[in-house]
Amino acid sequence: MNPPNTAPVYSIVVPIYNESGNIEKLYARINEVMTSTGDTWEMICINDGSRDDSLEKLAALSVQDPRIKVINFARNFGHQTAVTAGMDYTRGQAVIVIDADLQDPPEVILELIAKWKEGYQVVYAQRETRTGESAFKLLTAKIFYRLIYRIADIDIPLDTGDFRLMDRRVVDAVSFMREHNRFIRGMTSWVGFKQTGVKYQRAAREWGQTNYPLRKMLKLAWDAITGFSFWPLQVAAYVALFFGALALLAIPVVVIVRLTTGYQWFEGQATSIILLLFVAAVMFFFFFVMGQYIARIYDEVRGRPLYIVADTYGLRRDQNARYTGQRLDLTESDAEPVTPQR
Repeated sequence: MNPPNTAPVYSIVVPIYNESGNIEKLYARINEVMTSTGDTWEMICINDGSRDDSLEKLAALSVQDPRIKVINFARNFGHQTAVTAGMDYTRGQAVIVIDADLQDPPEVILELIAKWKEGYQVVYAQRETRTGESAFKLLTAKIFYRLIYRIADIDIPLDTGDFRLMDRRVVDAVSFMREHNRFIRGMTSWVGFKQTGVKYQRAAREWGQTNYPLRKMLKLAWDAITGFSFWPLQVAAYVALFFGALALLAIPVVVIVRLTTGYQWFEGQATSIILLLFVAAVMFFFFFVMGQYIARIYDEVRGRPLYIVADTYGLRRDQNARYTGQRLDLTESDAEPVTPQR
């Protein structure tokens, strides 16, 4: 166990949403892996508005093992925000982010730690294979990672998720980036530092269903693209040039066709209507793109907190979040250790 009031060497951040069947297995495997390091550690679990009994199981674990800290959101704020909250509350010299579904094997943490000890500040886990996922999911993931790699203003490594180790300096740097539409893996690439990857085989989910359906996948992809690239806006200029060039070329073509065919190719308005509808569709699409960027600006200027903490388990007042900006912790007024009764 960790000595009281002493910062651990490692902090493990685990966002949790409806993962009741995986919690005990996850804890057992992480406990085994981290005990083998011989160093002190803590596990920060963020209950992101789970509708099952995940919170009850997490609270029981925090009583059983004081290294387990639980942050309970007031509602579901999303996976990337849950990861952010966990990072805010960590105290370790190195922070490891891992999902609770056990698709990312906790045993790979030892390889991440080995690279950190070699002097790397960010060690990301890079997927070689993805077991138990549909052909559609594999295809769309492959397209997304390669698209964002090509159009992003920074180099985001291919086939990487949020499973990674970050040095304390990196965590502190990322914690000051408080944008609401978050893409953690892009943010850790943006801050720089010495980075490397560790290849691994991603396992199939052991229990439950994915918490990333198509709708959430599309939102994450759009947050990544609009958060780290102006390519969607720049494409509008190329499309405008294309249609302008097409119009200039069409003028002599139309003149020649009319003079040589007696106008029969241009009788009626069907062609004009089709062209107008096509051009209008393109224009409205780029209005949508511009609106999305404006909506991101609106999200930031409202100044709302990224998340609201309703309860915490296993956290004392002297273990509060290192970063205090744009967050709301409703437990901060409690003078005693926060252990809500349920």
